[in-house]
Amino acid sequence: MSDLFLGIDVGTSSSKAVVAGADGAVIATAARRHGMDLPRPGWAEVDAERVWWADVVALARELSERTAGAGRIAGVCVSGVGPCLLPCDAGLRPLRPAILYGIDSRAHAEIDELTTLFGAEEIFAHGGKALSSQAVGPKLRWLRRTEPQVWERTAGWYNSHSFAVARLTGEYVLDHHTASQCDPLYDIRRGAWNTDWAEQVAPGVPLPRLAWSSEIVGTVTAEAAGQTGIPAGTPVAAGTVDAWAEAFSAGVRQPGDLMLMYGSTMFFVQALEGFRSHPMLWTTAGVEPGTFTLAAGMATSGSLTGWIQELTGGADFADLVTEAAAVPPGSDGLVVLPYFAGERTPHFDPRARGVIAGLSLRHRRGHLFRGAYEGIAYGIRQIMEFIDNSGGGPAKRLVAVGGGTQGGLWTQIVTDVTGREQLLPEQTIGASYGDALLAAIGTGAVPADTDWTRIAEVVTPHAGNSRVYDELYRTFTELYPATLTQVHRLADLQETGSGAPS
Repeated sequence: MSDLFLGIDVGTSSSKAVVAGADGAVIATAARRHGMDLPRPGWAEVDAERVWWADVVALARELSERTAGAGRIAGVCVSGVGPCLLPCDAGLRPLRPAILYGIDSRAHAEIDELTTLFGAEEIFAHGGKALSSQAVGPKLRWLRRTEPQVWERTAGWYNSHSFAVARLTGEYVLDHHTASQCDPLYDIRRGAWNTDWAEQVAPGVPLPRLAWSSEIVGTVTAEAAGQTGIPAGTPVAAGTVDAWAEAFSAGVRQPGDLMLMYGSTMFFVQALEGFRSHPMLWTTAGVEPGTFTLAAGMATSGSLTGWIQELTGGADFADLVTEAAAVPPGSDGLVVLPYFAGERTPHFDPRARGVIAGLSLRHRRGHLFRGAYEGIAYGIRQIMEFIDNSGGGPAKRLVAVGGGTQGGLWTQIVTDVTGREQLLPEQTIGASYGDALLAAIGTGAVPADTDWTRIAEVVTPHAGNSRVYDELYRTFTELYPATLTQVHRLADLQETGSGAPS
């Protein structure tokens, strides 16, 4: 009977799973949609029991049953959105909804406090990046200060995938990559917890054991087997954050390889030759032992187009894409700042907000939809310029992944705005496919350098569009500083809920 490998990815708006053979052949896939909660401006949460674990159980059971005759599940790996903060009690019961990654910007005061406490230069030297809404440490400090009744019962804190690993195996463990985004708790140069700082940020709460993403950290317990259908004793790998699992699935593993992930948010991961840092980017530990990556992320992308779809009465998405494709490049003078949930790279501004500039009565919903695609593309261009200037030169190979690559319009706009060709892999399952490969590597079924990627399409620039996009890109870069004071004033009103400035 053939060995099969189960990969599960718990994403922002859906969870996906795949069962693959040791040769990378896809045996079966499954998916479940879910949402997140936005209880206050700047907050983004998920019910970990009802969403994260329920999805893992349902997907694992479905695929275990569907592939029962094709082979045995020989390894499991889970990835997920992150870095997140989920406090649990000693019985591994969530004590509150999970606080999501950089799109949750509630801890901005704690970012400032910890930066003052430890020093910006020291934090950057130890962690490879400045503190931002992406970091876990400020959220831990927020939890301890704001919800002391939860903090008193907290026996451990988890990410989306490490919570699943704990439920599957009983092990309290976190992969090195995710730990390297838990600033300022992890020392990236030493590849270990910074225990002195961790004790000041989260006193009395133990740190999870560290492991590399493909490392087998435990086996499925009898209880978890009863819930998921995965045989008891099946090896489970540590897993990682979804974007890095997706980069792994797309073969972004050699220095200079860059992944651009089109999802609810936009994310960038570039493989590095060695440790390198830039104040506007994130340096992290890689998925494989001893590796480093350079990363960046935008707070909204697919979630913005979804918002426009809702705003237009739930219009058919394909119709919106068709209407946007009929609009000329530049959207007839419309420029969108896509900062509807604050912004991560390069502004690190949780109080940033969306701006639609140049709107007129002759603009229609197709203009707005295309303008959103173009605004995100301008943001991508801006970030890629920072990556180019970070010390390692321009990316050598740009691989595009994620649901937003389907249909062609968005990827073509990004290529036209940036002037860079994009490679689209044949297999678009994403992070769960990378998880299956990590499980196969971790169990020793395949060598550590195994790559299942095949490129199916190359998107090349339309030279005739560069002039209008160059001009509007200049407008885009000028809009944020030009509107900063007014936008921050409005963000403050949204947070306080008051009707007028104080």
